[in-house]
Amino acid sequence: MTYAAPVSPVDRAGLRQRVNKALADFLVTRRAWMTDVDAALAPLADAVEAFVLGGGKRLRPAFAYWGYRGAGGVDSEHVTTALASLEFVQASALIHDDLIDRSDTRRGEPAVHLRFAARHRSADWDGDADGFGAAAAILLGDLCLVWSDELLHSAGLDPRTIARARPVFDQMRTEVTVGQYLDVLTQATGDTSVERAGKVARYKSAKYTVERPLLLGAALADATPEVHAAYSAYGLPLGEAFQLRDDVLGIFGDPAQTGKPAGDDLREGKRTYLVAAAVEMVGTADREVLLEGLGDADLDDAGVARLRELIGASGALGRAEQRIQKLTDTALAALSTVDLDTEAHQALADLAIAATRRPA
Repeated sequence: MTYAAPVSPVDRAGLRQRVNKALADFLVTRRAWMTDVDAALAPLADAVEAFVLGGGKRLRPAFAYWGYRGAGGVDSEHVTTALASLEFVQASALIHDDLIDRSDTRRGEPAVHLRFAARHRSADWDGDADGFGAAAAILLGDLCLVWSDELLHSAGLDPRTIARARPVFDQMRTEVTVGQYLDVLTQATGDTSVERAGKVARYKSAKYTVERPLLLGAALADATPEVHAAYSAYGLPLGEAFQLRDDVLGIFGDPAQTGKPAGDDLREGKRTYLVAAAVEMVGTADREVLLEGLGDADLDDAGVARLRELIGASGALGRAEQRIQKLTDTALAALSTVDLDTEAHQALADLAIAATRRPA
């Protein structure tokens, strides 16, 4: 088995292009319906199209697709269309997350709530522009979640196949929602324990990024219990490693690569594993500086640099990197515990590397 193939596993079998086409075709029909209801809904269609079609790694459909293929599933456009529904779940989560965190940007563009607030101001409408932007973002995120259902059910798969996959799909969306609440709660209570940070990461991001998409593909393929077990053993640690990499990039990443301003996670007061580890490892004086700066929305660049320095010097960054590697190795080992389609096995191994070695 080799890793880091020259062709991204997201691009193999033309997957990225097929997922993008399924999303674009679906959004054409939704735009037509909305503008038929009222021309004033066109900006909603514009915003969804810009958000869903304008970026995204397509990792979730890729994990689901290669999970499906690994379990012996036969490729079809109906399957890739159904799996494209995961991008609407992702869009919903990100739009709501940006509002909750009061983030300014996403993928280098204004966050949805700011986009609609700016529209309100430019039109000189009545009322509070920021309140309008927040309401629009909530509704647009909800709309994306509704559309994830609609695309899954309208993809053309046999109803019995959809019925097998439905429990996984529902559980995934429930988990990411309660994970988001746990994240908000953790910031409010100031819990900096590594245990709490791990649970938030697991439910807010890790499970719906890797494990549940894999199990969705397995369900569509009517996989054996052994395959389901192997996918969980691969997906859970890999999802955690993926989120840990996100945490590292959220503090130490290059904004040109991440699409978000440097230090946003610190200003938002994210109690990530990296932060929790640093709090645990630094001395008393440095801990006070770290906790005082964490969650300070007015933290300037010098303040961000100071907190970065504290986290790096504490050994927390090295600890996080070691954990990412250990979790990735555990995930890769799990793939060898079950007989999978050879191409899919390789693609899943490459996805593990792609998900955890993203550039800073």
